[in-house]
Amino acid sequence: MTKYEQVQKYLKDNQKTWLVTGVAGFIGSNLLEKLLTLDQKVVGLDSFETGYKHNIDEAIQDASDTLGKNINENFNFIEGDIKSISDCKRGCVGVDYVLHQAAIGSVPRSIDDPIGTHEANINGFINMLLASRDANVSRFVYAASSSTYGDNADLPKVENNIGSPLSPYAVTKLVNELYANVFARNYEFKSIGLRYFNIFGKRQDPNGAYAAVIPKWVASILQKKNVYINGDGETSRDFCYVDNAVQANLLAAMTDNDNAVDQVYNVALNDRTSLNELYKLIEDNLLKRVQNLERKEPIYRDFRPGDVRHSQASIDKAKELLEYEPQFRIAEGLDEAIGWYINSLK
Repeated sequence: MTKYEQVQKYLKDNQKTWLVTGVAGFIGSNLLEKLLTLDQKVVGLDSFETGYKHNIDEAIQDASDTLGKNINENFNFIEGDIKSISDCKRGCVGVDYVLHQAAIGSVPRSIDDPIGTHEANINGFINMLLASRDANVSRFVYAASSSTYGDNADLPKVENNIGSPLSPYAVTKLVNELYANVFARNYEFKSIGLRYFNIFGKRQDPNGAYAAVIPKWVASILQKKNVYINGDGETSRDFCYVDNAVQANLLAAMTDNDNAVDQVYNVALNDRTSLNELYKLIEDNLLKRVQNLERKEPIYRDFRPGDVRHSQASIDKAKELLEYEPQFRIAEGLDEAIGWYINSLK
């Protein structure tokens, strides 16, 4: 039995209370679904600035379908904002574990609106740290980011070797890690940060100016629109399916390894896929599933400001200390995600 299987078995037998911030978002709603499926009690906090109520509704419905029973009573939603310390304190009442996902999570948006990104990602983060510390939660797990590596060109990325940030968003995520470390030193409030590498999957919004590349491309191909690639297409990323990120969150929250706490971890596959390769994977997958689609060449345009050229993560640290074992490679994750997009975009 893997560590993740052990954690799930324990939770099924021991109901805890979890706060998920950003619960109406992409990763937050996937965490909600998993926790409800494990018969956990969940408090959700979201302002709907970037999240959607239909993500919550779908997560609850999917969990209910999995269990074969209505689990609405296990979920308590608070419409609130992490930029409000009172909302954060209200969300932490009676909570065992905090999974802090709420953030403005876009490099281009942070360049367009650095103040808004700062207020949500730094002010909101310290509010959540304070509220969680004062509520004596057992574990604070937060969404960090691969953008922290900045201009460090070394591959694969190793947690203790970062460069200079390339965007306001990257600055905010680095500051999160610094604050978490300071809280550990000054208040003995331990936390774990998860540096996400290009997480994708169901409920990731394909619309809007700041949509992530995979849902945006899937939607464009399905709607027979042009697909645009920034740069020459040889930019590469370590794309990671959302269920792997869910696993990392639960392992981090439940670890009993003292050496694993007050650390940051890469959440990825230790793999690298170019944008050109990604486009072909998506197009091939869709052509197998959907009639009347034809192959179409993407359109190349300028590189995007603030983007790093290549990204690939070492996951050795997460494997060793958290016993993280990603269950989905990129092709398997795309199979799952594209099936959901086809249904949701009908």
